[in-house]
Amino acid sequence: MPTPIMHKPLDITDTVDWGTVPTMIEGESHTSGVLLHKGPNGQSECGLWVCTPGKWACHVTRDEFCHFLEGSCTYVHESGEVIEITPDTAAFFPQDWKGTCTIHETVKKVYMIR
Repeated sequence: MPTPIMHKPLDITDTVDWGTVPTMIEGESHTSGVLLHKGPNGQSECGLWVCTPGKWACHVTRDEFCHFLEGSCTYVHESGEVIEITPDTAAFFPQDWKGTCTIHETVKKVYMIR
């Protein structure tokens, strides 16, 4: 059985700049994060993600589970379903989920993409 990979506790200052969200509708959201693990051929990934306020078109290309640690945002599915995110919200976005994301207050989350 593989040995688990352990990391020290993460602080927001440990993040790397990942640039701006390319599908902006309003504002200019900046992202940063820490990649904790990337599986063979990029098939899975987990890490810490931080994003500043703004609104953009969102298309989830692979299943993603996330646990929001800080901030607030609203995801609106193209069907009109609304998901309100606050600290301690856990969410699952299935592959091909499409809609918009509006970050109201800088968000920090841990995520797992498969």
